[in-house]
Amino acid sequence: MGTLYLVPTPVGNMEDMTLRAIRILKEADLVLCEDTRTSGILLKHFEIKNRLMSHHKFNEHASSAGIVNRLKAGETVALISDAGTPGISDPGFFLAREAAANGITVQTLPGATAFVPALVSSGLPCDRFCFEGFLPQKKGRKTHLESLAEETRTMIFYESPYRVVKTLEQFAEIFGTERQISCCREISKIHEESVRGTLAEVIAHFKETEPRGEFVIVVAGKEKIKSSDRKKQTDKNNNV
Repeated sequence: MGTLYLVPTPVGNMEDMTLRAIRILKEADLVLCEDTRTSGILLKHFEIKNRLMSHHKFNEHASSAGIVNRLKAGETVALISDAGTPGISDPGFFLAREAAANGITVQTLPGATAFVPALVSSGLPCDRFCFEGFLPQKKGRKTHLESLAEETRTMIFYESPYRVVKTLEQFAEIFGTERQISCCREISKIHEESVRGTLAEVIAHFKETEPRGEFVIVVAGKEKIKSSDRKKQTDKNNNV
């Protein structure tokens, strides 16, 4: 049996690539990627001369069976995405599941992913959080957001610059304009920036300043009501 490696690649700065990731990509019998043009630039930068094969959301179901057969035959296969860790809002889950189901070793290297630095630098609680990734663009979007109205954990979303303001306005409708958030863009790149404040403040900022780059939006969870405050409110209601 071979081994399937899920290899994180830089989300911005090329220096975020690990030495182990470079070695695996050099030694693998095959490197799977979303876009051979994008990954070709990465491999050239690190002087990695290896074969690239497309594996993306449009062909992953059809191509996974053949890849699993190659792994069964003893080949080492590395999977990368255009940026970040495979499987996190990128292809990876399906192939990893199929490989594991066939008794193949699946190893994921630690490395770059956009939401972790955005969460940790947000100033919002990061001991408990939920990752929501990209919201549905149309069908089910409002319903999904409404299902998060009572969520007390910090929430993390991915968004494109073209929908940031619309998404923030939808957040304000569901979570309230005073909910604390942090909008982090261009993580690990030259123009990295975090805009923090209430939803009302951050919406106003991006209506004046055009959003640019890919965004990670970190939203505070609903504040828990302390038992003492709940008792006071109950007593108040009983006295009315």
